Formats: sequence, C-alpha cells, structure tokens
Amino acid sequence: MIWLGALTVAIWLGIALGRGGFWLARERDTQPVPVRDRTPLPEREGLGVGSSRGNAALAPYPPTPGPSLPGRGEEAGWPTVVAVVPARDEAEVIAESIGSLVAQDYPGDFRIILVDDGSGDGTAAIARAAARGSDRLTILRGAPLARGWTGKLWAVSQGIAAAGDAEYLLLTDADIAHAPDTLASLVARAEGDDRVLVSLMARLRCKSFAERALIPAFVWFFQMLYPFATVNARGRGLGGAAGGVMLVRRTALEAAGGIGAVRGALIDDCAFGALMKRHGAIWLGLTNRARSIRVYDTAESVAAMISRSAYAQLRYSLWLLAGTTIGLALTYLAPPLLAVFARGYAQTLGMMAWILMAILFQPMLRFYRRSPLWGAALPGIASFYAGCTLLSAWQHARGRGGMWKGRAQADLHA
Repeated sequence: MIWLGALTVAIWLGIALGRGGFWLARERDTQPVPVRDRTPLPEREGLGVGSSRGNAALAPYPPTPGPSLPGRGEEAGWPTVVAVVPARDEAEVIAESIGSLVAQDYPGDFRIILVDDGSGDGTAAIARAAARGSDRLTILRGAPLARGWTGKLWAVSQGIAAAGDAEYLLLTDADIAHAPDTLASLVARAEGDDRVLVSLMARLRCKSFAERALIPAFVWFFQMLYPFATVNARGRGLGGAAGGVMLVRRTALEAAGGIGAVRGALIDDCAFGALMKRHGAIWLGLTNRARSIRVYDTAESVAAMISRSAYAQLRYSLWLLAGTTIGLALTYLAPPLLAVFARGYAQTLGMMAWILMAILFQPMLRFYRRSPLWGAALPGIASFYAGCTLLSAWQHARGRGGMWKGRAQADLHA
C-alpha cells in the first residue's frame, strides 16, 4: 500500500512538472500577438523593429485591430475571409451563431457560407432571418453524404469548394457565438505571428448542474491530451485544434491535401491540427470571445457528447481501452481510496496525491468561475469520464459509434 501511494504521488508530480504545464491554462487569446518580421536581415536595418540579431524579431501587437496588418505594409488591406458553417438540425442555436458572424467588426472582405446538411427543422430559414439586412450570408444546400466522409467534414468540404480564392477560411460550428472582434483577433494572430492555423477552444456553456460539474474537466482533460504550449511550439511535434473555431490559411490547406485528407476522422479537429502542423506553425488557446451555446443540461447529454468520440481517441483498441481504464483507476481513484481507507504512510501519500490533483485543477476552475471545492471531486468526475469511455466502446461494438444527428460515423474505414 505504501508503494501504491508513492506511485500515485509520483504520477501527479509528473503531471504537474510535465505535459507542457497544461494545467496552468496560460495559453489564451488575451496574450499579446507577436509580430514576426520575416524580411531578410539587411532590409530590416533601421526599421526599428525588434532586434537585429535574427530574422524572427518579435514585437507586441495591440489586440485592437488597426487600419493595416503587421507584415503586410501600410497600404495593404486585411485579407479576405470566408466562414464555413456546417449545420444539421440546428434550429435552437443557429440564429445566435449566424447573427454573431454577421455582426463581426472586420475591416476586410468577409463572407459566410452556411452548408445546410439535410436539416429538417428549418435551420436554413432561421439563419436567413438572422442575417436579414446583410449581404454576408450565402446558404448552400448540402449534397447527400459521400461514402468515407463524416457528415460534418463532408459539409465543410462543400463550403470550402464554394469559398473561392479567399486568403483565409474560418471553419466554425453552428453552435458557436462570437464576440464582434473574434475574427479580427484571429487574423491578427495568424498574420502577425505567421501561423497557418489559429484555433480557439470556445468557452463551453456551464450553467446547469451537469455542466458545472463536468464541463471544466472536459477542457482540462483535453489540455492534458493536447497541451496547448506543446501544440503551439514551432517545428514538428504534437498538433491539435479545437473544431469550434479554426482559422486556416487557404494555400496551406491546399498544400496539405485539403480537408479531404482527414475526411474520415471522427476527432476531426485534432486530426486537422496535426495535418496543418506539418505545413506550418499553428496556435491553439483558450478564449472568452467564442462561446459554445450548445446545452448539456443533464449528465446523459454530457455522456453522449463524450462517448461519441472517446473510443476513437483510443484508436478502437481493446488493449488501449483496458490500459486506459487501469491507468485512470490508478491515477484518480487510488489516491482518495488510500486517503480514506489506508493507514499510516500509505494514507498520507494518498492524501498528498489527492491534494495535488485538486491543486492542478484550480486554474481551470477559476477560468470557468467554479468553486475551488470542485477540485476535491475530480476523482468522481474522472470516474464518470471513464464510464463514458467504456460506453463509447460498447456503442462502437453495437455499430452505433460516433452517433451524431442520426448518423453512426465511427471507424468509417474499418
């Protein structure tokens, strides 16, 4: 029991000191946007930008957009952007989502393409009404789902094809509401810091009891799997993205093989981020600018959201499922069990590990304005997520994996 306690403490110390410090939640879109000067060194002499010691001098860029972008020259305008919004039966959220896009305070040319993916609830009509008085919105009726594609990506591919030669594509979900400066801040970071992909982890709705109990941990676990600092590091390595908000440079996407390169990926955002990182620098961060307005008002609805892709994260492997289940039990359940039922050194070590995990959860709880006492509940929350992972495997075995809007999409190429 003492050795078990020591192992749990070692695990949590490793989590605290490794994984890019994910738990600190420092990667946010409120960070200053650096301006990466890509002109040759001799041409930069006397420009007064950064240091003369290298070709990647950085200078702060104000978050409020100006009349021109850094690196494009005073006479250059903002790049053209087309937002692609796939929507399937989104009547409850589409008005707010499209309304927030239409209201973007963006100085450049900006258009919106809504791809209505066979909706039967009037999604297109509601979206059209929300954009009344604006010429930014185009509604495209989606074609029947093509073999080998997930529904969302098939809709996105049609929107991209209709976007023409826009310099950037904003791939955003139908349940995301954007602050008026969201697009301008995304473009400023992409242009100023030379990123081919800029993605935001939208602030998830956190109002019902189920959301308050389970949603902060969802983002925390996502950051553990895809540490934002590691994702944002230049060069080869771990890539990832958050599918709700992704601004991608069109030429880089074409060089990567287009959206069809990840057409069958159930966890399409992270697959997309990994794809784009092979073709340039990417950036992923937390935000308050973009909000998810999808309602998860019960534990069952949260479980459905998690189980849709949890088994895909394990590559549909029973061995990885067994190892993950054991690992979660050792990491999250052993500490409180030792703290409550063990004695002596084993109990002390279990308590230390439990306190460590509660501390590491605090920055995310503060971000979502939740009580710090939820940190002590992390073992129970993790158990819920473990159960959802097992449920995901069970659904896959029954041929209902990746269920979304009436489509079972898991493991398309099996």
